Amino acid sequence: MNQKNWLITGCSTGFGRAIAEAAMTAGQKVIATARDVRSIADLEKAGCCEVMTLDITDAANVREVIAAAGTLDVIVNNAGYGLIGAVEECSDEQIRRNMETNFFGPLNVIRAALPGLRAQKSGHIVNVSGAAAISNYAGFGIYGAAKAALELMSESLRLELAALGIQVTLVQPGPFRTDFIARGLEKAASEIADYQATAGKFGRFLESMNGKQPGDPAKAAEAIVKMVLDGEAPLHLPLGKYVVKKFRDKAAALTREAEKWEAVASATDF
Repeated sequence: MNQKNWLITGCSTGFGRAIAEAAMTAGQKVIATARDVRSIADLEKAGCCEVMTLDITDAANVREVIAAAGTLDVIVNNAGYGLIGAVEECSDEQIRRNMETNFFGPLNVIRAALPGLRAQKSGHIVNVSGAAAISNYAGFGIYGAAKAALELMSESLRLELAALGIQVTLVQPGPFRTDFIARGLEKAASEIADYQATAGKFGRFLESMNGKQPGDPAKAAEAIVKMVLDGEAPLHLPLGKYVVKKFRDKAAALTREAEKWEAVASATDF
């Protein structure tokens, strides 16, 4: 039986809970984590799930949980939240806290788990990114920066671990019908009138979109679990038609820029 031991962060709602449920349905052993274990206590009733309290921004707590978890085959770094507002509108504290959660948090989990994964010469690290890391929007500068940092770190990590039998995949979801907008989106500490037509407009668009997102989180979770159990490990796993189009648009834009500036670029070589 293709049963693996999973550790999933941010299981209280949204993708984290959906992935935990999909993995359990597929006969997997799951350690579901959240900062407030009461929010995931019901998952433990399934029998193949253990719940643990985990604050990914607390490196000591992360090391304790990883040590208590024992052998792990799949690690899903899902915990995170958005920050909406122009770069100038966000406070220093908001910026640092968002980076701590969306980048340093997954990094804490990965670094704590790597000694065990290296010892067993196997494992799959799945990092949940976001469409903002493909190409960003006005008003998502800090959140997009954190996810972009996670992506580029993951690209390097994938190269470092490939020879050791450890796989790394970035999951890039588009707009899915989770509570990300309603509960997982912090607003900038201040509003500056000059940004209302850009960052402010994007924030209003997100609010109007809540509950109407085209993506089904249950189907996304099933796709992630199937990918892992099938032994697939793409660098990028796009989820939703929106993200596939965004991939293609970004690739086309980069090609246009390369062609436009090729002569200038080439002239700077010795």
